[in-house]
Amino acid sequence: MKNLFGSPGKVSGLVLRLGQCFFAASSLGVMAAAPGFSTATTFCYLIASMCLQLLWSFGLACFDVHALRSKRDLHNNIFVSLFVVGDWVTSTLTLAAASSSAGVTVLLIKDTNACRMERKFSCDMFQVSVGLAFVSWFLLAISSYVMFWLAATA
Repeated sequence: MKNLFGSPGKVSGLVLRLGQCFFAASSLGVMAAAPGFSTATTFCYLIASMCLQLLWSFGLACFDVHALRSKRDLHNNIFVSLFVVGDWVTSTLTLAAASSSAGVTVLLIKDTNACRMERKFSCDMFQVSVGLAFVSWFLLAISSYVMFWLAATA
């Protein structure tokens, strides 16, 4: 298998996974800190998706740390196949959650003016959380592409 940027068991792969964890956790933290979050149940899918991505990316980051410390090669067909499926499923769910949450945010801000009329919503924090979710998805998309490329060249 080729040695690509973001490959499992490499420092670049660990950096990608830590970035995914950081931005997913940041998205969760900003959304949870937003006033009116408890009444805005429309963002539950984003929260669930970010939790899943955080767990998946953290697990693979730990796996990368173990591989780097023990100098093990993770480029075998079983591991790469597992990473491909997990990354693509998580990536699809994260993109869907971020896109739908962005749509709801636009609806609240532009279409219904709910953010101006009701002060219980913090639409600025909702926008920041959705933006962080998109950054997290972008890093996951890079990892997904690298894993797919590794599986295709195996």
